[in-house]
Amino acid sequence: MWLMRNNPRILISKSIINISKFSSTDQVELTSIRYKNHVKRGDFATINGSDVGVFEEILGNERVVIDPNDLQIHNIDWIRSVRGASRLLLKPKTTDEVSRIVAYCNKRKLALCPQGGNTGLVGGSVPVYDEIILSTSLMNQIISLNEWSSILVCQAGCVLETLSEYLNEREMIMPLDLGAKGSCQIGANASTNAGGLRLIRYGSLHSTILGLEVVLADGTIMDCMSAMKKDNTGYDLKHLFIGSEGTLGIVTKVAIHCPTKPNSVTLAFLGLNSYENLLKTMKKAKKELGEILSSLEYMDGASVESVIEILKLKRPIGEFPFYMLIECSGSNERHDQEKLNNFLDDVMESGNVADGTIAADLNQMSEIWGLRERIAEALLHDGYVYKYDLSIPVTHFDELVKVMQKELGSLIKRFCGYGHLGDGNIHLNMTCPVYDPKITAKIEPFVYEWVQRHQGSVSAEHGLGFKKRDFISYSKSPESIVTMKQLKKLFDPNGILNPYKVLPV
Repeated sequence: MWLMRNNPRILISKSIINISKFSSTDQVELTSIRYKNHVKRGDFATINGSDVGVFEEILGNERVVIDPNDLQIHNIDWIRSVRGASRLLLKPKTTDEVSRIVAYCNKRKLALCPQGGNTGLVGGSVPVYDEIILSTSLMNQIISLNEWSSILVCQAGCVLETLSEYLNEREMIMPLDLGAKGSCQIGANASTNAGGLRLIRYGSLHSTILGLEVVLADGTIMDCMSAMKKDNTGYDLKHLFIGSEGTLGIVTKVAIHCPTKPNSVTLAFLGLNSYENLLKTMKKAKKELGEILSSLEYMDGASVESVIEILKLKRPIGEFPFYMLIECSGSNERHDQEKLNNFLDDVMESGNVADGTIAADLNQMSEIWGLRERIAEALLHDGYVYKYDLSIPVTHFDELVKVMQKELGSLIKRFCGYGHLGDGNIHLNMTCPVYDPKITAKIEPFVYEWVQRHQGSVSAEHGLGFKKRDFISYSKSPESIVTMKQLKKLFDPNGILNPYKVLPV
């Protein structure tokens, strides 16, 4: 019999990556230089003293930032892969302020880069050139919570963890959970259609977000804030902005459905000797744990070794080439315990699982989640990380890692594969001491061609941003891309909203 720790109506806060400590601009090449053969500055105006004066009239002096030292952290992504050269940061608190800023920028043809918590991985939330950064960090008010319909309404700058804590006190949870929850913001989550750890249970943000308020490129405030689960009146426009990465409009408010908090949460960490055994265990987990399964994660041996070696995390079980993390949450402790116990007994007796443990308390839950959620943090210590967020059939996860090992060999220090088994999303990470364009040329488009042959997607949950915009054709048809460009032209004729992102030139 497995030892169980039943969580008394508490949902643990997963390990949070400290974004700020990785965000120094030292030795990070400007995007405009590193990618000079792939991008050219658009025909946008350059800010002047008069522009700054207008923004100070809207926001006041204290929320118009021009100090280069204060701008540094906003000009670079946290994985240190891209760096912009913005000279101005604006920090509105209200939708009206956003509207006035955007309307002025559109009139002057000043390019804008909307920015939330800046936790993205594809260069979508930092400038490419000198775009004005519009931060939503001060738009952090929770507006309402309908405890009968479980619908939360809040401003776009609310941090995901803050919302989770607020709901936890009211017996609810956010349907979205990410490793960067301590920094990421809900408006940016919506704008990138962030996936995360609970998608297998609650679906994507397209299914949980009920309404959005969006500021369009001319300053128009579009109210799509329906808080009804059923609203079949015309085109459902909010879906155009979910995943559009701030290129069609700037999200200022969100209405989202929040599930009831489970009575019990249990966490198992398993070691497996082959990928075939992992697939068998995954299939059995989906079948036998279906209604209580809330997370189903995969890590290869190199991924787990990275956090143990670099971050000195504890090893809960022996060394194996593959690991699984299974979280179950439900309303009946006794029922959930019996189901998980029976499942674990079966997979151990069959030999598919070689070893495993169940978290005995909240501290051990946090430690086990750290083995999964701190991989990205650990790998940054190797130097530069080539990161690829991909959707492919789960049967090919390990195959892809081996293909890249064969293709790149000794050029790479560490090859890691980990991700979400429940929705076919692998995070392929490869490290080396410094960025090398020759390595990039060997990876791209090779990895995208491989994904295309296996009917996958070049972006599973992180979006296209700047770094993947030129590879959209590996996942979308020419007709789809043409239509997207037409929508962009319709919503943003001057192209001021997050230029150089999502769509190829």
